[in-house]
Amino acid sequence: GGEGGDLAQDLLATFDRPSKMDRSVPEVANYVPGQHQLELSKEERDTIALAKNNFEKVIVVINASTQMELGDIEKDNGVDAIVWIGSPGQSGFRSVAKVLDGTVNPSGRTPDIYAADFTKDPTFVNFGNNQYSNISKSNAIGDAFFVQYEEGIYVGYKYYETAAAEGFINYDEAVVYPFGFGLSYTTFDWEIVGKKTGGTDDDISVDVKVTNTGSVAGKDVVELYYSAPYYKGGIEKSAVNLADFAKTNLLKPGESQTLTLKVAVEDMASYDYKNHKAYVLEHGNYVLTVRSDSHTVKAGCEEINYNVSRDIVYDKNNKRDSDKTAATNLFDDVSDMFRDNAQSGYAINFSRADFAGTFPTAPTDADRTARPEVVAGWQAYKAADHTDSKPAPTFNKKNGLSVITMRGVDYDDPLWEDFLDQADKDELVHLVLSGAYNTAELPALGVPGRTDFDGPAGFSSFMTPTHGMAYTTEVVIAATFNKALAHEMGVMLGEEGLQLKLQGWYAPAMNCHRSPFAGRNFEYYSEEGVLAGKLATEVVAGAGEKGLVTFIKHFAMNDQETNRVNQGNSHWANEQAIREIYLKPFEICVKNAYTTLRYISDDKGTISEKPIKANLAVMSSFNRIGSTWAGGSHALQEDILRGEWGYEGFVLTDFNLYDYMYTNQGIHNGTDVMLTFEAMKTIEDKTSPTALNDLRKVAHRISYTAANSAAMNGIAPGDIVSYKMATWQVIRLVVSIILGLALACWCALNLKNTLKKN
Repeated sequence: GGEGGDLAQDLLATFDRPSKMDRSVPEVANYVPGQHQLELSKEERDTIALAKNNFEKVIVVINASTQMELGDIEKDNGVDAIVWIGSPGQSGFRSVAKVLDGTVNPSGRTPDIYAADFTKDPTFVNFGNNQYSNISKSNAIGDAFFVQYEEGIYVGYKYYETAAAEGFINYDEAVVYPFGFGLSYTTFDWEIVGKKTGGTDDDISVDVKVTNTGSVAGKDVVELYYSAPYYKGGIEKSAVNLADFAKTNLLKPGESQTLTLKVAVEDMASYDYKNHKAYVLEHGNYVLTVRSDSHTVKAGCEEINYNVSRDIVYDKNNKRDSDKTAATNLFDDVSDMFRDNAQSGYAINFSRADFAGTFPTAPTDADRTARPEVVAGWQAYKAADHTDSKPAPTFNKKNGLSVITMRGVDYDDPLWEDFLDQADKDELVHLVLSGAYNTAELPALGVPGRTDFDGPAGFSSFMTPTHGMAYTTEVVIAATFNKALAHEMGVMLGEEGLQLKLQGWYAPAMNCHRSPFAGRNFEYYSEEGVLAGKLATEVVAGAGEKGLVTFIKHFAMNDQETNRVNQGNSHWANEQAIREIYLKPFEICVKNAYTTLRYISDDKGTISEKPIKANLAVMSSFNRIGSTWAGGSHALQEDILRGEWGYEGFVLTDFNLYDYMYTNQGIHNGTDVMLTFEAMKTIEDKTSPTALNDLRKVAHRISYTAANSAAMNGIAPGDIVSYKMATWQVIRLVVSIILGLALACWCALNLKNTLKKN
């Protein structure tokens, strides 16, 4: 699996992992017919058998970035240990050896649940290649593909724990390793030594004393879960939900450490998209438990009961404290795909009230026949159909303000209006259309250009030979359950950016491991949004200390690779699942990643400090949410990201080489820059008052980001900033000219030869 493919065919061809192996392909000839790629192949089983027959100790090392079906070897008495290592990065294999010989005590935890049979997972039948039969170039922009998230919120461990609680599955038969599971060479005892519960506007906190009771040093992970009251037929709720986690320092035998875990009461609310159209903290008893994994309550640690006497609705009159504006329904068109009872042409809501009767089913011919409103969503975007009556903004004034002057100025400060009046619209058009691995300069505003590199495992780029260190992949970082380590990774990348003269990093990526077959699970943290969000928050905050602009991605629901660029795969999910599962890590990161900004605050050169949000960039995704391209979704990028969560940075598309990713649709609905080359994309409307106001918003967001980033290093108020092409840009231009001339000569020669023959 993974991102990659035949460049001659498609620069961004992508692959998920086959759910049924084709033995005609040489690379998979060792698989039994009907097997999927996440089962052990015949060759792998033969290797284990060879080891068992010839060695006293047999340790199986899993060098894979996703789950595999390991039930057989877990039960095999001839296998002494199984070690999952993921992709260890540039130097991680040295540590693997140290773990194997006992020099280092392992302390990781599974960031995903390991099921015994992936084909019985509720996501299995709704993953991969599904095409609408009545959408094509004859009535839309082209062929259309879709995926239905019929499982709703029951993803990963949330399904298995809930299904077991309802008696729908036998947990021990269905699960090999729970979420959050891991072993150690030592043992630990836990004791709850303090707890605090307050009103519904407060946090619940639990103090857990962890003591190493074994004979070697080691680290332990404490996981805090909550179980919300569930009312049959009401809001769907998982039987257990991760609330927080913490990891000890390296504890010597007999040594103890007290960890504090917290959850805001409002974060235990569930999203009710059917009735209240808001988050609701329903009345009843909320049970909090500390666990060693999603299934195992730690012995000797009593549960904590928190009673809510009445339903609390977090609507516009009572928004959650963490929200800038109250959350309310924004995806009714997407949720409308789902029904509580089977109906032709609609997907069914998987419900805890009747797991057997509502279990997800594969798409039928009726599902492949798009309803008229879905077909309408696949029409070409015409900028002229989306204009408003606002007057055109001012451009090219001379107000004497440069972007360095705006460092430390609040995003909504009126001074920005005077600053933005100086913008040049032609510079903005160039910026919007030329965002491949760089953010173009805006000379009229004094905004310097910026170099941005890709890579969730460190800086990488196919544009230049410059690369940074190869870190472990994000799923391995997730397995550490270590917030402090994630923060250190961010700081290191920020420092690396300073040394390599890079100001932007296309990472961290934080989509959901909806299915173990997804090709980019290596690039994403986990199936659990709380784990992903809290670790990403630390990476972003750490990088922000050095002024590195991090592009959290792929916003949102980029949860499979199949058909992701075939006009943008339509992803259908109800709004509860969208918010509680797929937007959760982004929400946590945007709201909680902060850094301290240092800036010159007056004409005397006074250095001041202030806390600002560290996340200043977001990368959108190729897919559609419902019928709407994610990068053109006002609901996603304006109403939720900026409106509800208070985001103040800018949005970049994923690689924009495709017609359906319309420039005007993007900038009108929250996108600011196209990750593309200017020669490959156009902007349909750049003169109407609507388009000009959209460009002014782009100027504001790009300038705010630049002002509060490492792009300002070495620049002081009053400096004059001049621009010249970077070396890599000069090389690219020269190579392009040479290739262009060579192509012209080749065409002329062929034409001459053709004329001679004729």
